[in-house]
Amino acid sequence: MKVLDQEVKVLIEALPYIKKFAGKTFVIKFGGSIMKNKTAKDAFIKDIVLMKLIGVNLVIVHGGGPKISENLNALGIESNFINGLRVTDEETMKVVEMVLAGYINKEIVFDINSNGVKAIGISGKDGGFIKAEKKYIYNNNEKIDIGFVGDVKEINVDFLEDLIDKNYIPVIAPTGFDEEGNSYNINADYVASSVSFAIKAEKLILLTDVEGLYKDISDKTTFISQLTKNEAKTFIDDGIINGGMRPKLECCISAIENGTKSVHMIDGRKEHCLLLEIFTDKGIGTMIKEGED
Repeated sequence: MKVLDQEVKVLIEALPYIKKFAGKTFVIKFGGSIMKNKTAKDAFIKDIVLMKLIGVNLVIVHGGGPKISENLNALGIESNFINGLRVTDEETMKVVEMVLAGYINKEIVFDINSNGVKAIGISGKDGGFIKAEKKYIYNNNEKIDIGFVGDVKEINVDFLEDLIDKNYIPVIAPTGFDEEGNSYNINADYVASSVSFAIKAEKLILLTDVEGLYKDISDKTTFISQLTKNEAKTFIDDGIINGGMRPKLECCISAIENGTKSVHMIDGRKEHCLLLEIFTDKGIGTMIKEGED
């Protein structure tokens, strides 16, 4: 009987959130490192299906770094990174497109469709979806060319909203194209952020392989459950958040500043992390909002 009582409490706790978010749009970034965990991936698919069935519109942006490296290694192509970005020559870009737009994208789409919900896979070239511009990085004022790595220049919002209106879950491979038709490898966090503010999403959710943000990553008592956009900026300026977490937080800030209502960073390794974060009072990750309200 106690088990039943607990299940009822969970459902009652979720009810106001279900009502609040019905008809809203969430953009979810599904990281490549999470895909290697079959249990977490299966739970993610179930969460996606449930959220769609209760009326939440969903857009998924996926990564695939580990799988890209695995395929490059098999072909004898060395992987090089500068400032966390993969140096992408022409041969590497072919592998990136094959893995992201081919293998990974279609696998996620198949898993969702197999559970009775409509999903459709797209890359930046489909429907002229993501126009890109070449990205350079700078070290000590030195401009470094890292090949076919891009930034998002423009999102075809009409194309995306048409898919959402037709009740599909768009599953996006983070590649884009320029005016000359060149393909570009784009960081999935930046694509997810750009998509979320292009369509003014209710939420941007980044599934990572950490619990969320910490003031001190070595001290678990410094976990940050909730913060404002300005507090996030202060953490970056003061060097509290640095390393690989800094660009993720910068994506979150950009999304908030451009119209996304809130951003969540949650541990994608935890089973049913999406449901726990969105439909419970306490949540499990870090939420970033415009202000205190």
